[in-house]
Amino acid sequence: MQSKQLPLRGFVACVDRHAFVTSIHDRMPVIVAPANYERWLDTDSKSTPSPDLLQPYPAEEMEAWTVSDDVGNVRNSDPELLSLQEPGQGTLFS
Repeated sequence: MQSKQLPLRGFVACVDRHAFVTSIHDRMPVIVAPANYERWLDTDSKSTPSPDLLQPYPAEEMEAWTVSDDVGNVRNSDPELLSLQEPGQGTLFS
């Protein structure tokens, strides 16, 4: 008898954005700090994440930079996509 494989499932949890993210996007995904990885992945204690994990990531710990237009295409996966773009090279939103 073959075991039945369940489909992989996932979701993106979003929280209220703060000023750092507002100029970039209208939503802010939950970013789990490394210190909380075990709590986030703990499926034995409860079926939903603890509400204190569903908070905006601290703006002072975030960094943003302009990237290539190629970032918006799912067929691209080159690490160079995250390189800082010089002014005049185009941006994701121009």
